[in-house]
Amino acid sequence: MTIQYLKSGKPAEARAEDDAKVRKVVEATLADIETRGDAAVRELSQKFDGYSPDAFRLSASEIEAAMQKVSTREMEDIRFAQTQIRRFAEAQRASMTDVEVETMPGVILGHKNIPVQSVGCYVPGGKFPMVASAHMSVLTAQVAGVPRIVASAPPVDGGPHPAIVAAMHMGGAHEIYVLGGIQAVGAMAIGTETIDPVHMLVGPGNAFVAEAKRQLFGRVGIDLFAGPTETMVIADETVDAEMCATDLLGQAEHGYNSPACLITNSRNLAEGTLSEIDRLLQVLPTSETASASWEDYGDVILCDTHEEMLQVANDMAYEHVQIMTDRDDWYLENMHSYGALFLGPRTNVANGDKVIGTNHTLPTKKAGRYTGGLWVGKFLKTHSYQKVTTDEAAALIGEYGSRLCMLEGFVGHAEQCNIRVRRYGGRNVPYGEPVAPVEAAE
Repeated sequence: MTIQYLKSGKPAEARAEDDAKVRKVVEATLADIETRGDAAVRELSQKFDGYSPDAFRLSASEIEAAMQKVSTREMEDIRFAQTQIRRFAEAQRASMTDVEVETMPGVILGHKNIPVQSVGCYVPGGKFPMVASAHMSVLTAQVAGVPRIVASAPPVDGGPHPAIVAAMHMGGAHEIYVLGGIQAVGAMAIGTETIDPVHMLVGPGNAFVAEAKRQLFGRVGIDLFAGPTETMVIADETVDAEMCATDLLGQAEHGYNSPACLITNSRNLAEGTLSEIDRLLQVLPTSETASASWEDYGDVILCDTHEEMLQVANDMAYEHVQIMTDRDDWYLENMHSYGALFLGPRTNVANGDKVIGTNHTLPTKKAGRYTGGLWVGKFLKTHSYQKVTTDEAAALIGEYGSRLCMLEGFVGHAEQCNIRVRRYGGRNVPYGEPVAPVEAAE
């Protein structure tokens, strides 16, 4: 196998140092929110966003006032996007059915899909107010049937971002807060004097938000660990360098630490893409951010074969994987670790991010090895139940259960089974003894 790195980003050690600094800041901040509640949240909002209103939760009139600032065209675009996302989410929800089956006479087993009862949806703001993230979290939770949906986004230009508020409200949010960063996810998860805590946190964010969710996991549920945006292009000579460079830089502009990677079996395409990236960075309005990401987190990997390309891609397990080859469906069949696939040159990550209907909150930092992205199912808990309806079944299951409990040394467990054998099977079973098989008893 021959795999060459024509360009590499920061070494793993340097990235680990950055992560350690973030962890320390987040730990101290969450402890402050837990100790001082609203006072800590207000100080953090003032410090980082210069924002300290009478109340961080928007009233109905404030929501209406914000939505009035959104143009007719923008409202129509938001509605279109939410229609596509709702359609796919509803199809996903319909695929998740409750189950009840009689596994043997008198024994009924089942499961129910029950919505999480409250969820906090974080919508990133900052340099790029992520209107689409409101659709992805709030609307999807609404389709799942979550009865309390809390949404929060940082202020933009000293107040709520009108389009984000519109998207939250139209998506079904019950409470809308103008709060960003650690203070937002911390307040929603921990709770304060004025904010009731939620059971689950969802939504993307910067490194501090992602780390806050990681530290809060267990106290609340989370959707997944969504760190800085990652994009990968897997391409051969069926596409050109301009297409590859455009797709890489289109996601690198997210932040200064957004990894972007090209995997190809064509040296010409690899070298051409490097040249095209240099050219596009001269004209891209967001080149300051994109160039920093590309410099520190960009990779170009040259392989000999598609099999090598597949192995490297699965090992890296990137968030967005754009595939433009002569065998796109082969990759669909064989890729197993990623956030979402974008198949063919007509498809692109930006459409997935904003409008096509799939969810854009996806696993990063190799989390695609063990989880998919946010979807309706993340808001549903699958709970099992059991019911024994006949005396015969209670005695039979009890007999086997008794012996298996005693096999492990659990006498109290065994007695739970034994009492059913006595009551419903009419068997004289000594206390603390396993139930003998019927043949032996006779």
